[in-house]
Amino acid sequence: MSSTEKAHDAPRRRSPLVVASVVAAVLVAGGGGAYFAAAGSGGDGSAGGRSETREDTGPAPLLALGTAGGGIAPGEPDPNGRGVVYEAAGELPDGPGRAAVHRATGSVTEAEVTRLAKALGITDAPRLEGTAWKAGAPQDGSGPVLEVNSEAPGTWTFQRFGAAPSGDDCPRAKPCPDGGTPGGGDPGGAVDEAAARKAAAPVLEAAGQGDAALRAGQLMGAVRVVNADPVVGGLPTYGWSTGVQVGPDGQVVGGSGRLKAPERDHTYPVVPADEAVRALNEAARGDGRIGIGGCATPVPHQDELRPDAEPAPGKPVKPDASCDVAPDRPATERLTITEAVFGLAVQQVDGRPALVPSWLFQVKGENGGDPFTLARTAVEPRWVKADEPPAREVPSGDRDGIPPLPGTSYTAQGSTLTVSFWGGVCDTYEARADESGGRVTVEVVVVDPDPDRVCIAVAEEQSVKVTLDAPLDGRTVVDGSSGKELPLRK
Repeated sequence: MSSTEKAHDAPRRRSPLVVASVVAAVLVAGGGGAYFAAAGSGGDGSAGGRSETREDTGPAPLLALGTAGGGIAPGEPDPNGRGVVYEAAGELPDGPGRAAVHRATGSVTEAEVTRLAKALGITDAPRLEGTAWKAGAPQDGSGPVLEVNSEAPGTWTFQRFGAAPSGDDCPRAKPCPDGGTPGGGDPGGAVDEAAARKAAAPVLEAAGQGDAALRAGQLMGAVRVVNADPVVGGLPTYGWSTGVQVGPDGQVVGGSGRLKAPERDHTYPVVPADEAVRALNEAARGDGRIGIGGCATPVPHQDELRPDAEPAPGKPVKPDASCDVAPDRPATERLTITEAVFGLAVQQVDGRPALVPSWLFQVKGENGGDPFTLARTAVEPRWVKADEPPAREVPSGDRDGIPPLPGTSYTAQGSTLTVSFWGGVCDTYEARADESGGRVTVEVVVVDPDPDRVCIAVAEEQSVKVTLDAPLDGRTVVDGSSGKELPLRK
């Protein structure tokens, strides 16, 4: 993307990007890129009517935005605005005036899992094990296996032969353009893009992504990845991708995505692009925080937002002081915004992933580096409720400088404890347990973290198991990263 466009221009395929989302969260993508179709003023963003409300639920509540994870690509400027001033190369679009948040709700049905399993070549009936549907391989892991979280958004993963790549945007590699080869593998045996698209088509159709925009330029050695980015409510999306990996024999060997489609929720007033840019720069000149949402914080597991909640627009809660930066810190970098597109980006709303109206700013890379995109929440600040700071901090053992991830809930079967948490799609996790008296303290940690790896930092709900010395038998389960008691997942 090298030219400035209006948000109502016709859709077209765009060049690879490194994507970052800033408000409470930062999304960083290496390579892979994203398809950002231009958005008009229709669809969810209709300017007519009192669209802050839904007819069936009444006034829209404040948005409780959390974080979808965070990270900064090596060599890229800090997208949190610290020491950075953004300047538009041309006129920026006004946007639609209003746009809707979209959420995935409900439970994944056996029929939905069966449809996806059949498209992946799995013929046996799915079985519900705890909080996930499973189909395919027995416990020895010798064959294909599909696992789908039973609750929305229905995050699913598929592996045909043991461990498979975890999805989109060059995981476990430095940033690479579409067509690059993360990990240094030999792409010589990979199928061409047309063959990969053909192989992935039945899977994408079964996953509800038959009409999504496709990118098939990413290679992982001899595996070609077909990434599907849906258009929701007439708007482009980022962070809701489905990735299908196709092996050198044309067979689907892995994949991941979300099975429950996001549905239109409350509609909110949105700011024009130039106002969003001003907010970025004010944060850089001020205390260094990105206005809405404060600094990135762990993603808690909370109940769905009550649709009958009454709005009470007001000032966001001041985040923890540790997020502050000296107000007199000078801006050291000036970066150029070449384009602004209105769309929907994944954010945590009440602890669950949702698609939130956002401005996607294309920014020229520093010193000739790759361009990247800042996706900033576009909802008017008065309709956003910032996260409250944590009540206290409980020290815990870090691994290689990476703190444990907060657990959200647990289940227990005999001596096996399963801990649910929100984690990035590119890392491998394990759980530790410390059994003392009438409590079990658990921590979720990253296994063999790679500080040089760049990966899209989109959080997905995951779970890990740990074997206790004895059955739980009524003991309290405590999250080691927060010191708080974990709830039993029902």
